Amino acid sequence: MGESGDNKVKISYYYFLLEVRILKRILVTGATGQIGSELTVALKERYGKENVISTMHVRKPPEDLEELGPWVTLDVTDRNAVDKVIEEYDIDTIYHLAAILSATGEKNPQLAFRVNLLGTYNILEAGVKYNLERVMIPSSIAVFGPETPRDNTPNETVLKPTTMYGITKVAGELLGNYYFKKYGLDVRGLRFPGLISWKTPPGGGTTDYAVEIFYYAVEGKKYTCFLRDDTYLPMMYMPDAIRALIELAEAPIEKLKHHADFNITAMSFSPRELVEEIRKYIPDFEVEYKPDYRQEIADSWPNSIDDSAAREEWGWRPEYDLPAMVDDMIKNIARKLGKDLP
Repeated sequence: MGESGDNKVKISYYYFLLEVRILKRILVTGATGQIGSELTVALKERYGKENVISTMHVRKPPEDLEELGPWVTLDVTDRNAVDKVIEEYDIDTIYHLAAILSATGEKNPQLAFRVNLLGTYNILEAGVKYNLERVMIPSSIAVFGPETPRDNTPNETVLKPTTMYGITKVAGELLGNYYFKKYGLDVRGLRFPGLISWKTPPGGGTTDYAVEIFYYAVEGKKYTCFLRDDTYLPMMYMPDAIRALIELAEAPIEKLKHHADFNITAMSFSPRELVEEIRKYIPDFEVEYKPDYRQEIADSWPNSIDDSAAREEWGWRPEYDLPAMVDDMIKNIARKLGKDLP
């Protein structure tokens, strides 16, 4: 005999609950950062405000996030504090975003080591102790170095970075894969390119020029770029980045051959090409180029990325290219600043 309509509904609902169970109690570390502040909102909208616990270390939550609590103060280098939060809020999934970025990390490599590496170790150890369903630990193109192929950089390649940030991210990838194989902890991560967002300020990264420049353009100010005009770097618009994290987190594990080290990208461009696109909206925008210590960091990173593994294993596809990103950035920043475009 066939299933009754009521039974079919019950079975479907059971499998729905089974599918989302791994994401019902989520902890986001570094939730006030560039990625975290937008990811937090997306996760709360998707899985319910009460099911996402956001952490901060130093900074107060942005005003537009204060009402999206609960918020918890957490130093990820303090293992006891990490355990306490997991126990108190019955966490089963972690998005571990707390990190010191590339440029800031070179100013204080000791801090970058402690936060990025010890913090990741504490999260992984807690993941095993509490048998967490999933741990998401984003990586970065900073894992690459001067000996890495610059064009269409493959997923499996030389990882010899020249920054403390990159070194800790390589270690994080290796640890994530190790904990998956050794303990069965479902650790997943992707190598983000430079990220661009109008909602949050730059966070100390080498690709931050591609965020700062829009504010100068919309405000009618001359911008001094800290990279050469011909410096190509892989980039991604934040809506794509947030979607990528969530899609990878929800991907069936049996489809994944990689785990903590997926290449992903959306576009590659130079400062000069970005300026040309911005000038389609603001023709008199002035820019000069004065490369600083961040140029050496950028020169050690790829021009473009091969993300075929992510496309094949969990269906990754970007939605924004350079023109679409610039259009959205300028319109939103103009609205945010109360500026009328020329």
